Amino acid sequence: MLVKRASPTLAELLTASAWFSLLNDAAQQRVLDDLREVDVPQGGALCRRGDTPVHWYGAIEGLLKWTVTSDDGRSVTLGGLSAGSWFGEGTLLRGVPRTADIIALRPSRVALLPVETFDWLHAHERSFDHFLLRQINERMHWFLGNFTAHHLLDTDSQVARALAGLFHPWLHPGSDPHLQVSQEEIANLSGVSRQRCNAALKRLQTQGLLEIEYGGITVTDLEGLRARVE
Repeated sequence: MLVKRASPTLAELLTASAWFSLLNDAAQQRVLDDLREVDVPQGGALCRRGDTPVHWYGAIEGLLKWTVTSDDGRSVTLGGLSAGSWFGEGTLLRGVPRTADIIALRPSRVALLPVETFDWLHAHERSFDHFLLRQINERMHWFLGNFTAHHLLDTDSQVARALAGLFHPWLHPGSDPHLQVSQEEIANLSGVSRQRCNAALKRLQTQGLLEIEYGGITVTDLEGLRARVE
């Protein structure tokens, strides 16, 4: 008999988050008092380009994409945001309108920490500042790697890197091996055409690194996928 796995809770997200356990008791309680969650339907927007930033976000469940769309409808996906990911700190620290959309690729639940609480942690909790510095550094390193990959790696390696990125141990610590993403989305993440991406996915499947399924992909050998691009 198939037993349905219980949905993760907000408390479980905090327990698994590197920054929360380092806070003192008073700071933890303030976070618990101020944090709330929101449901984002598939295809719905958590936030839009041009919005005034009012929250720091944590993905409790689901999968979202970080994307920029031009006025003529063309879009570029900058990255995926899976369970366990905390994001949006750069815009809060800069104090400027958001420059990208966050769209749910599947029904998702997201934690919202008010900017006032974020700013208080930033000002009073040194451990939180250390986390933010590491977070921003890891994200910058990943984007620099994407730039390099686009110019130096072959198509298979670019696609493998995009998939492995959804399992980044710091940025996306709670990813499910089954990714409910379309091949078009993976192509966007990889920076290659859909046709080249589809061919690369089939070759990676032949190598035993993943399984292409209806409505998504399951990574069967994450370490092998990572080794493919190291």
